[in-house]
Parts: sequence; C-alpha cells; structure tokens
Amino acid sequence: MSAAPPPPDVVTGAPALRRRIVVRGVVQGVGFRPYLYGLATELALVGHVTNTPEGVVAEVEGAAGAVTRFCDRIAVQAPPLARVESVHHEEVPAIGGDAFTILASRTEGPARTLVSPDTATCADCRAELADPADRRYRHPFVNCTHCGPRFTIVTGLPYDRTHTTMAGFPMCADCAREYADPADRRFHAQPVACPNCGPRLRLVGADGGELDGDGVMDPVGRARALLARGAIVAVKGLGGYHLACDAANGTAVDLLRRRKARGDKPFAVMARSVDDIRALVRMGPEERSLLEDAARPIVLLRRRPGAAVGGAYAEAVAPGSPDLGVMLPYTPLHHLLLGLPGDPEGPRLLVMTSGNVSGEPIVTDDTEALERLAHLADAWLTHDRAIHVPCDDSVVRVCDGEPLVLRRSRGYAPLPIALPVPVGPALAVGGDLKNVFCLGAGDRAWLSAHIGDMDDLGTQQAFAHAVGQLESITGVRPERLAADRHPGYRSARWADRNAAGRPVVRVQHHHAHVAAAMAEHGLDGSRPVIGVAFDGTGHGDDGAVWGGEFLLADYDGFTRFGALADVPLPGGDAAVRRPYRMALSHLRAAGLARAADLPCTAACPADELRVLEQQLERNLNCVPTSSMGRLFDAVSSLAGVCHRSGYEAQAAVELEGAALRAPAGDTVAYTFALRPERGASGRGTVRADPAPVLAAIVDDLRAGVGPELVAARFHRAVAGLVHRICVRARERHGPDTVALTGGVFANTLLSSACSTALRADGFTVLRHRRVPPGDGGLALGQLMVASRARPTD
Repeated sequence: MSAAPPPPDVVTGAPALRRRIVVRGVVQGVGFRPYLYGLATELALVGHVTNTPEGVVAEVEGAAGAVTRFCDRIAVQAPPLARVESVHHEEVPAIGGDAFTILASRTEGPARTLVSPDTATCADCRAELADPADRRYRHPFVNCTHCGPRFTIVTGLPYDRTHTTMAGFPMCADCAREYADPADRRFHAQPVACPNCGPRLRLVGADGGELDGDGVMDPVGRARALLARGAIVAVKGLGGYHLACDAANGTAVDLLRRRKARGDKPFAVMARSVDDIRALVRMGPEERSLLEDAARPIVLLRRRPGAAVGGAYAEAVAPGSPDLGVMLPYTPLHHLLLGLPGDPEGPRLLVMTSGNVSGEPIVTDDTEALERLAHLADAWLTHDRAIHVPCDDSVVRVCDGEPLVLRRSRGYAPLPIALPVPVGPALAVGGDLKNVFCLGAGDRAWLSAHIGDMDDLGTQQAFAHAVGQLESITGVRPERLAADRHPGYRSARWADRNAAGRPVVRVQHHHAHVAAAMAEHGLDGSRPVIGVAFDGTGHGDDGAVWGGEFLLADYDGFTRFGALADVPLPGGDAAVRRPYRMALSHLRAAGLARAADLPCTAACPADELRVLEQQLERNLNCVPTSSMGRLFDAVSSLAGVCHRSGYEAQAAVELEGAALRAPAGDTVAYTFALRPERGASGRGTVRADPAPVLAAIVDDLRAGVGPELVAARFHRAVAGLVHRICVRARERHGPDTVALTGGVFANTLLSSACSTALRADGFTVLRHRRVPPGDGGLALGQLMVASRARPTD
C-alpha cells in the first residue's frame, strides 16, 4: 500500500516538510529546548523536542522554507551557555500536528551529549537577588537557564531535575508555573527554586547546632558579622567548601595560614567588584574580561608595589609573590556574603581558599566538613543541596594578551577538548602532582576537574570516584589506559590495579607534555616539533630526574636532542624544600667554591653543610637531575631571594618576582655553555652547562649587584638558551615549530622572552592556553601518545 501524501502547507498549498534534527554539544541544562520551542513557534512549525542521552532531538514540520530557516538558525542563535558541536538533520515522513511541544526526556541509549560547567550568577538573577519587591529577594540559590549549578549537581543523563541533586526539592506552585511557561527565563531550568521550596541555608558551630545571631536572623548576616570580627568561616560553594576570612584583617589571615599549615603559599581573594581591587593590582582589559567571564576563575594579577588589602598589606595574603589571585562572586551566596547595596558594612575582600587540609581533597560532604574542618573553621555556612562532583576553583592568568589556564576546573570542566586526530576509547591517568585525568574517544578528550596530589589516600579515593562519574556522563568505556613511566607514581599503580586485562601504555613524562601542547593546537603529528619541556621533576628513560628537556617529538615517539647538564639532587625532596641544597650542588658541579660570603652557604646550617658535602662527595642518595625547575631553585637561593620552599615552585615564583623589580635599561644576559654529551646512552645530545651562568652570578654578587638584576639576567640567560638550542635543532633536523611546555612556563616573564626571541627568528611557537602547561595537562598528552602505541608498548 502506498503511503498517504503529506499534509499540504495551509498557506501555499505545497506539501509540508518534516525533518528530524539531532543537536550535539553542550545543549542540556542551558535552555536549549525552550530556545527551540520559541524558534519553532516563531516560524509556525509543529513538532516536538526532547532531551536524550545523544543530545537534543527535535522534529519540525511546516513550510519547506520555514523548516530550512529553523535548521540554519539552530547554532547561530543558540543560548549563551550552549556550545553546539554538530547539527544533523534528515527528512522524515510528514505526519501533521497542531503545535510544537516539549516532550519528557528519553533515557535509553548511550550518553553522547555534553554537560555544561557551573556558571556564575547572571545579571538578571543578580537584579532579582537585590530587588526587595522580587519573590527571590536575597534568595541564596537564585538561578535560571542562563546560570547556576550544572556539572557539580548532575547525577546522570539526560539532564533533568530527577538526575540532579535538586531531585529532593519538589517545586512549589509558583516555581512549577515558571518552569512550565515557555516565555519564562526559568522554562525547564532544572535547579529552579525559591525561598518556599528550595534549599535552606544554616550557620552552625562545630557541634552542628545553629549559632546564636545576637538578634540577627539571617544566617548570611550572622556570618558576615563573624567575618568582620576576625573569624574563619567554612562556606559551602558550588564544588566544595571554602575557608573564608576578612582579607584586610592580618590577624585573621595569619590564623588561617597557621591552622591550614599553608606556609607562605599565597591565598586567593574574592572581591565584590573590580573597583575593589584597582588599587591593589595591575589589570588590563584581558584580565578584566577573565574576571567577569561566566566561568569566574581565579585570575592571577600583578600586584602593585606596597598595595594594601584594607588595613593589612597584600604581603600577608600573598607573601613574596609578584601576583595576587583574585576572583569575583559567582554564586548568589557569595554576593550576599560580600554585601548588597544598603547592607551593613562588612568585609569587602575575603580570603577564599579550598576547604581542606593542605594536600587533601576539597571537602564537599556536610558531615565530613564538620569533622575535617573542625580545627580550621570557627563556623560553617552550609545548606542542604548536595554536591555530587567536587570541583575546585580554576586558575588563569594573561600572558602576552592571551589567557593561560594554570588549573582547569570549575567553569571549564567538563567541556571537552577537540582532538586533531581520532583516538580509541582510553583513560589517561595523569601524574601524581596536580592530578587531572583524561578520557578520550573519537575526536574528543574530557579532562577531569582538578583532583590534587595523589600522595593522600583521600585524593586517591576522590580520583577513583571522579573516574566513574566522568565515564558515566561521557559514555566513554576505556579499552586501554595510559600512565606515566615513573615506577613509583600512585596514579600509574592505580592504572595497573584497575586495568582488568586492558593494556596499560607507559608514556614518558616530558613527551606527554609536548604531545599535550601539540594536541591543544590541533597538530596531527605528521611533522615533529621541537618540544621545550621545563619542569621540576619527570622520570627519565635513563633513570635520572629529567626536567630541562629539548625533544624532537611527535605522537609516535621522541628523540632527546638536548638537556641541561646533570647535577646531583642531594636528598631528593629535601633539596626541593631547601633550595640552598640545590645551589650548593650546582656550585660544586660547576667547580665553584661554596664560599661563606654566598647567600646559599650562609643559609645552610653548619651541621647540615658538613653532611651535605659528604653526601655530594660520596654520591649518597644523589639522583642525577637535569631539571630546569631545580636550577631556578638554585639561582633563587644563590641570589639570596629564597632559601626555603614552603610550597611548590616558591623559590622560582619569588625569583620571577625579583626579576620583575629589576631596574629598567639593563640588557646583560648570562650565557650557558653548550657541549655534546659523550657516551653511548646520550650520543648526539646537546648538554647545556650552567657553570658559566653560576660563575657570572657569583661575580655579580661580589660586585654588589642586587638580586633583582641577577634574577633578570638569569631569565634572559634561559631565554637565550632556548633560542640557541632550537636554532641548532632546526639546522640539524628541520623542525621550525617549537612547543613551550611544562610547569616552568607558568612563568610569564620567561615564556614571553622565549616566545619573542623564537618568533623573531621565524619559528612558530606553541604555548598553552586552554590546557595547563604543568602536570594538570599531562593526561591529554598521555592520551595522544598512547593512542599510537601498540598494546605491547
């Protein structure tokens, strides 16, 4: 029997056209179905739209021209939080209809859609928050389809209220009416709530009981009063708890630093607006754009010399650092905590640091918060909306006018990275410091939120939970795993334990760094690049600690073209924590006396100095290292800048800060010696010997040259070294593309100097922007390298 003819268009009489459309990308939880509803209604089309695990699926029917316009406008006019990756449509039989409707979500099928990151409170919701006439006035959980929690509350797909931690909050009649109204901003906004039906805020003490507010009923008002008196308050945010205190209260800042055992590691601050930080930092339009972006990362801004944070100097918040990390409020609770217009005076700048003990994962569970933060906080500002996915604040800075992501987490995760070549389903477990893992399949890679340092058992448990959660929302079922070659890495051991018969590909640390830069920039690997991989620690193929590497690399493999000359790393981690040990090791390797007038010698206790000399003489517990990070440590101590490192890269950070303070006009640069390495294991490798650099520094110090000039001249020396070896690599092997990667290139002074010199000489320079240059981007490179490896590799 022949099919019945399609219903004719009522205006033209032409047969109606019906098309089935599948939209993939970040299209759930961002108002996409309401958007398509409005578009179809405008074009007088009938049909329906629904969420499915593969994306948003719609069918539209009507005049052929209107259907075509509908398909053409889907991506062009998408909602602000949407990211459309593809729009596929096909003609299907017309069946007629009298309306366009939103259908209930379908749950069958594999997950192929993307979950939106958490997004800062939009302008419309902020206006409602501050409007006494609005029913959501001062509601700490106001949100809409354009803002609010997403990734951290998702428990499954498709993205519907029943698959979020809002499932336990039935909507009141008013919220349900907004949710069902296609003309409303909250049409199908899954976290929608109001004071009558939403989560409840509480201010509690260590016993979990409500704290007396001295007549103040509002928990936020009571918390503000505590902060103003110097208290430390644990504040439940989107992805975990923060520990907050008044940044202008030096006593409170010092107390938080002691309680958290944070050493000199800088704190980030949250400011009410950019106007509150103008006097403290240098801020260009790029930095302001990042601060006000919907992702709301912590943005590292250069401090103005002597700038004060209220009554306390910025030195208390970020001692020794040239930068101050700043973020703006990104939840309604933050806006309330910093005060709305007309509120009583309170702190205008808050220290906001992760709610955890240093080295442990961020706290998300309310009961756990009372236990684990009991010795850190005086009060807890909490609520009953659960956090399903832990997510730390992201950290970003600007380098030469472009963003440089240093920690990719809240606001960015779990958005995928587009891959230049397809990969099979795989899990790359990353490294042990700043761990981030990566799932990949086809032309996408999903980097996890920041996990942390894997030496803590709680972090390892958080890692395992996060792997399962990201697999569930991406639908990736890994068929192979990738891990670092370091035999002691806990992440690699996890991969071995959980392989379940799947191959585990071990990837050299610095090769992974270079591959990550290549992938981020869309290189298909058909031509090698010169990879300059500078960091603190990476297991070398010869058993040494690498970290000052020049690799000729593609995804298939690498050749070690050049490296810093090896020096002993005396005592392993002890040398990292006490940079004077690296300075004394470097002096000895350079044939220079550790004279008493040198700052690093004076910094080393006499008993330790005697033992250290014996250790170096007998080569006891002295693994050789080519680490550029350790050379920065050595020069920092030798110049008298930093002798003890209380957090990762402190000595290098303070050396960069000293270089930034150097008098203008000086162009002197120290010079490394380049020597070919002898021996079968490294034939052809160019070794950069820092002995002439160290000798020149010693001469400068004895001539009265200050540490600022020494630091600046050393930075120029390293930039000159990068240029010289890259030129030599191009002359001998041909590549003219250079990837600058590894944690040392978080140093924007060095990165800018290297890039400027290389580009002036005709090189194409790849620098990280969306993926961290340090170990937070390592897993992406592991994924790419492992995708080319044979199962036995």
